[in-house]
Amino acid sequence: MNRTARLYALVEELRAAAPRSLTVAVLAARLEVSTRTVQRDLQALMEAGVPVRTTPGRGGGWSIDPAMTLPPIHLTPDEASVLAAALAGADGSHAARTAFQKIAAVLNGPATAAAGELAARIVALPSRTDAQVRAAVHQALATKTVLRLTYTDASGRGSERVVDPAGLLTTDGRWYLIAWCRTRQAGRGFRLDRITAATTTGDHAQSHDLAELLRGSVAANATRPATLDPLNAAMAPSASPGRLTGREGATTPNGKP
Repeated sequence: MNRTARLYALVEELRAAAPRSLTVAVLAARLEVSTRTVQRDLQALMEAGVPVRTTPGRGGGWSIDPAMTLPPIHLTPDEASVLAAALAGADGSHAARTAFQKIAAVLNGPATAAAGELAARIVALPSRTDAQVRAAVHQALATKTVLRLTYTDASGRGSERVVDPAGLLTTDGRWYLIAWCRTRQAGRGFRLDRITAATTTGDHAQSHDLAELLRGSVAANATRPATLDPLNAAMAPSASPGRLTGREGATTPNGKP
């Protein structure tokens, strides 16, 4: 986590706890950095005018002005429950946890009760996809950079790949990276839980149309999730007509791993 992201994360941790205070030790543990780093960052936030304050003595710690909140978002109980379930199925990363913190911070009344009732009944097995792998894949897609993968196919054979990421496909709880494989010189799909290592190279990835890479495969009829329509509309006209979801097994245009 770079310093800018860490400063933002500190504010979100304090806002989620407001009006209670959090100790430097607790903040350091959540952000996985040293207490010295947290102390320095909190001081920088204070000097920048962010309304954080410290309370000395036993039971003290750092807090933020409760008035510094997000604009009100009025969710129905059904909407709150859907969001709670969706984030429960996320990758367990810091980003997923802070995203739910932001949602929880603006819930109230029946929405809070509905989300809480459902959340109390959700359990999860540990994800088979390494959080660092998922983060690298997301970063490469967002920044249009080349990825270097260590991949194990369905037969247990391992290989090293260099790919241009094109998009993600999700089906039946599984996620696939759809990409142009420079190693095989063809479109390929990689199940995320079979990627054992992923690193961004910093090289600019060539652009490949997601629909074209899926053409001829059982995922050729994949479409964008309707739930993402509002965001896709907000991104227009930059959003492409690429396709993101489909049936299980649609990992590549030619069916090969």
